Amino acid sequence: QVAYDTGDYYHSIAWLEEAVGLFRLSYGSWNPEDRSSLEDALDHLAFSYFMAGNISHALSLSREFLHYDPSNQRVVRNVAKYEKLLETRTVGLAGVPQSPTTPLSTHSCPPWSSLSPQQALEHLPQLGCSYETNGSPYLLLQPAKKEMVQIRPYVALYHDFVSDVEAETIKGLAGPWLQRSVVASGEKQQKAEYRISKSAWLKDTAHPVVRTLEKRMAAVTGLDLRPPYAEYLQVVNYGLGGHYEPHFDHATSRKSPLYRMKSGNRIATVMIYLSAVEAGGSTAFIHANLSVPVVKNAALFWWNLRRNGDGDGDTLHAGCPVLAGDKWVANKWIHEHGQEFRRPCGIDPQD
Repeated sequence: QVAYDTGDYYHSIAWLEEAVGLFRLSYGSWNPEDRSSLEDALDHLAFSYFMAGNISHALSLSREFLHYDPSNQRVVRNVAKYEKLLETRTVGLAGVPQSPTTPLSTHSCPPWSSLSPQQALEHLPQLGCSYETNGSPYLLLQPAKKEMVQIRPYVALYHDFVSDVEAETIKGLAGPWLQRSVVASGEKQQKAEYRISKSAWLKDTAHPVVRTLEKRMAAVTGLDLRPPYAEYLQVVNYGLGGHYEPHFDHATSRKSPLYRMKSGNRIATVMIYLSAVEAGGSTAFIHANLSVPVVKNAALFWWNLRRNGDGDGDTLHAGCPVLAGDKWVANKWIHEHGQEFRRPCGIDPQD
């Protein structure tokens, strides 16, 4: 109830899935009030999935709701809207389904914890590896080793992006400044139980290695990383059990602290794996059914926004729990201002 009321749909989904599952298992032995409770849970679960970006599952749950209450006109309208959204693959304000108005009457393993690289590989066509210069003189003599991991959303892994010496230098610089990580919540930043890690921020003036990495990331992505078009390098340490539950890197509200930089939303993410992990620690893209394991010294890159500036719901991702060892990463978040001619809008306004 609390998770749903506060807009924490990722956690409300886990609880509601458990409630719906229990009702389904007890089918045939319901009391009259149980049927009403199942309908409430299905209704709220469908809307939670919609808000999390999974429209197809929201549609499936809404159709199941109508099996029990076919006369509910609000859910009938929602089904029609979900079907239209799936046809156009775009979500506009006018097409947002109506939220349930009744309060909920009701912890399982999160669905993303079961994703594995083996599962994901079955759904990755047109992929491969290549040496890339990206038109940059910086990469001419030493091209980037690019592995195309996913087409939609666009996810690429650059192998040997940093050296062992560079990785250890970054970890050493950040070590003395590590503090409990915070997350953006409304208009402020605060600690949260769904992100268990320590982090520190490094300016490019902190060390020549940091400045070198900035130039390398700019060359590989083709984006402008000069202030204020990108944030400082964030170094994160996940200890045993450390994790980051499903979230978007880009802001989903104009009130987010991310907009204080006055350089727009986060258009792209570069995440560098600074260490190996004995077990766990993969980066799981939930809606894409994709899991990218930790590859020491590699850099993972993805676009958070579509070319039209809308957030890409398929980039919902999580940092899986570290089961053995510890995990070090460096994050670089690049903002949309300054990239107008580097990643221009496409011909299709929905792209």
